[in-house]
Amino acid sequence: MEKLKIALQKSGRLSEKSIQLLQECNIKLTNGNRKLIAVSSNFPIEILYLRDDDIPQYINDGVADIGIVGENEMLEKNYPLTIYQRLGFAKCRLSLAIPKTENYQSINYFRNKKIATSYPSILKTFLKKNNINAEIHQISGSVEISPSIGLADAIFDIVSSGSTLLSNGLKEVEKVMNSEAVIIGNKNLESQKAKILEDMLFRIRAIQTANSNKYILLNAPKNKLEEITQVIPGMKSPTIMPLAEEGWYSIHSVVNEDKFWEIIDKLKNAGAQGILVAPIEKMIL
Repeated sequence: MEKLKIALQKSGRLSEKSIQLLQECNIKLTNGNRKLIAVSSNFPIEILYLRDDDIPQYINDGVADIGIVGENEMLEKNYPLTIYQRLGFAKCRLSLAIPKTENYQSINYFRNKKIATSYPSILKTFLKKNNINAEIHQISGSVEISPSIGLADAIFDIVSSGSTLLSNGLKEVEKVMNSEAVIIGNKNLESQKAKILEDMLFRIRAIQTANSNKYILLNAPKNKLEEITQVIPGMKSPTIMPLAEEGWYSIHSVVNEDKFWEIIDKLKNAGAQGILVAPIEKMIL
């Protein structure tokens, strides 16, 4: 049977999360030592472990069919690939940063400045869009030390918490883009591989939906049912079951994680009692 070839980062911050995602999809991989290639024993995929910045090119060249990579890497390489799914992890941003002692008023600060970066293509596009003429120094690794050693006046790099910038005497002044892990691939997969990808994306979306929701159970008197069901309508409507005690009911529903505490407060004020909350492993809509 034809296998879908998936390129994954062989090491680094995306690697563990990518493997974990496949495991949550019940996709079992051989080769625990992570050599160059691994196969699944229960799903028609083959894993290629690569450098993250090589993944877009391998997909574009047809060596791999899809890959999990940071959106920033995809945009930097600028191959004609498509994003099949945003994954919601490995979130970061690409930003311009300058020495913290510098006075920053606007983006015009960067006119005729030297900027060090590992992402020259994204930076060039941003500067051109804003009519800023600056000198771009492309380097790989340790971008943040460039101003302190006199290589550049500023940097353009990945920022997560910002602690690396602070420890190198820098401050973030302009966010250029947000990035996260994405599944990318060729736009025109052959039908059999497209079907495998569709099946895998179905599992991933079920996990993502489950992770963003909680299962909630509570007890309520009959005269509070209407008010409470307005607070937690559920996917279609909540499940309501009578309890052994006359006049009391058990209500089961699903609550979005982002609105969880707000909803809990409303439920308490509406007369809900015995509220139980449980994680959801998979959720099919």
